[in-house]
Amino acid sequence: MTRHYFQTRLAEHIWRSKYRYHPPGGHAEKTIGDTWRRVAAAVAAPETSDRQARAREFESLLDDFRFLPAGRILAGAGTAWHRTLFNCFVMGVIEDSLDSIFEHVKQGAITMQWGGGVGYDFSTLRPAGHRTDHVGGIASGPVSFMRVWDAMCATVLSTGARRGAMMGTLRCDHPDILAFVDAKREAGVLTNFNVSVQVPDEFMLAVEHDDDWPLCFPEDGGGESVQRIWTGGTEPVPCRVQGRIAARELWRHIMNAAWESAEPGVLFTDAVNRENNLHYRERITATNPCGEIPLPPYGACNLGSLNLTRFVRDAFGRGAALDADALRDAVPVAVRFLDNVIDASRFPLAAQQEQARATRRVGLGVTGLGDALAMLGIAYDSDAGRDRAREWLTIIRDAAYRASVGLAREKGAFPCYEREPYLDGPYVQRLPADIRDAIAEHGIRNSHLLAIAPTGTISLLAGNVSSGIEPVFALEGHRQVLDESGDYRNFDVTDYAYAHWREHHGRPQSVPDSFRCSRDIAPREHLAMQAALQGVVDNAISKTINVPEDCSRADFEEVYTRAWQLGLKGCTVFRPNPVRGAVLSTEAGRPPDRVLCCDIEREAD
Repeated sequence: MTRHYFQTRLAEHIWRSKYRYHPPGGHAEKTIGDTWRRVAAAVAAPETSDRQARAREFESLLDDFRFLPAGRILAGAGTAWHRTLFNCFVMGVIEDSLDSIFEHVKQGAITMQWGGGVGYDFSTLRPAGHRTDHVGGIASGPVSFMRVWDAMCATVLSTGARRGAMMGTLRCDHPDILAFVDAKREAGVLTNFNVSVQVPDEFMLAVEHDDDWPLCFPEDGGGESVQRIWTGGTEPVPCRVQGRIAARELWRHIMNAAWESAEPGVLFTDAVNRENNLHYRERITATNPCGEIPLPPYGACNLGSLNLTRFVRDAFGRGAALDADALRDAVPVAVRFLDNVIDASRFPLAAQQEQARATRRVGLGVTGLGDALAMLGIAYDSDAGRDRAREWLTIIRDAAYRASVGLAREKGAFPCYEREPYLDGPYVQRLPADIRDAIAEHGIRNSHLLAIAPTGTISLLAGNVSSGIEPVFALEGHRQVLDESGDYRNFDVTDYAYAHWREHHGRPQSVPDSFRCSRDIAPREHLAMQAALQGVVDNAISKTINVPEDCSRADFEEVYTRAWQLGLKGCTVFRPNPVRGAVLSTEAGRPPDRVLCCDIEREAD
């Protein structure tokens, strides 16, 4: 009897266009079951014993979409293609010279050609209008060079069902910060970039106190200077003040741009670095393109998500519950899988391989949270919804850390592990005492273990489950995706939990109150869910705070301010507007004017 794997036409289209392997001169995979077997065998290959047993274990976890590895793993593991299994990278520190700039453009091109997205901190490039050393020219500034990267990205990945993904960040005290903030207010500019402003606590306090804010850059010369730890450094250096702006004026300029065009996002760098398990050896100023993995230079993200909907029992019934034991048992297999990916993968650059294997970062997350809550009759925007979500993530956290300690006993701790400073980190200090004691005794295999990715593509592959920790976007709608020829195709989509409900109830006049769609949830409730989970997650959370189109600028600004007050590592707020458009809608329409940086063509999950 032939097994039917896919619940939607779109899911099968995604498998055929993105993940199905057709070896040169051979036969294409017939089913996604063949894909799972290929991936499981390839990821089990680094094992020194019991490879077949591990492969069966991995395949069992992949079966029925219970565990969804990131797209590059599904597409590349066990194939002849020259690809990396890592989805995204933060690239190296760009020196302020033409040679370094174009060397990093080349490194970015190679990385994207291999299938990885890239993140950059452009703060090391001197401001526009300043005289350059040696040749006596005039600097054009970081934004102008971002256009070079943007053109390169569009050229390297110009055809087919994938588009490039890049993140660009800039310090809020860089003299070109206003140009950076305004760069994407015009449609069609820097379309291959997400952009985020690096915001330290000092700036937010200046906003609170209505202080002036110095704009500065590390360079010699007379005049006023301030001490700053600049990108690429670990100690404060003198930075010449180029000008001053009222902190509130700059903050509102950032907010107005985000209100109009959904960018820039905000990266709260002090929270990122305080909570970094490797605080003793890294200073992070950039993230991967979707923001769920803050990374040091040449750091890589290795992602996979547990599909919570597949752990729900008796959905919508009186005994509806999430099988916590099954979830707990799945975690060690997923951690071992992701740890093996580090050794099974090729890397575009030697520096990326060195960084990945020195820290062995992984990002195990979840998808289907909104659907799982609906299937249990729990509203996403309720105290019960947040409590249940935190309970599930805590189960995953504790099981993941225990599994990583077990791997350290078996295979050794990650090379950059240092017992005392690692245990002194704020996040590690919040772990249960038995886990901390085990780390102290045996070390730990992976510096970081948890991340919440947007999971756009793989959630559609699993039958259109709600993405990441997002609520259900809409019960029904339309999705426009690229096919292999580069043309758009339109698919009708139905939310996974709603489709399950309809199987038993037809198309009722009303649905349970637990079906809370994104547009029906207040911004403060979106933010509350992210805040409820951030303390459990050691990397970061990719979460979109949806606000209505008529959201006032003051209310919009309050979301970001509240995010900082809650200790979040970053914040992205989306208000529907003509500049951004959408690829997921409740009405059929023409293809989008431009591709969004976190949509499924980006392969950023």
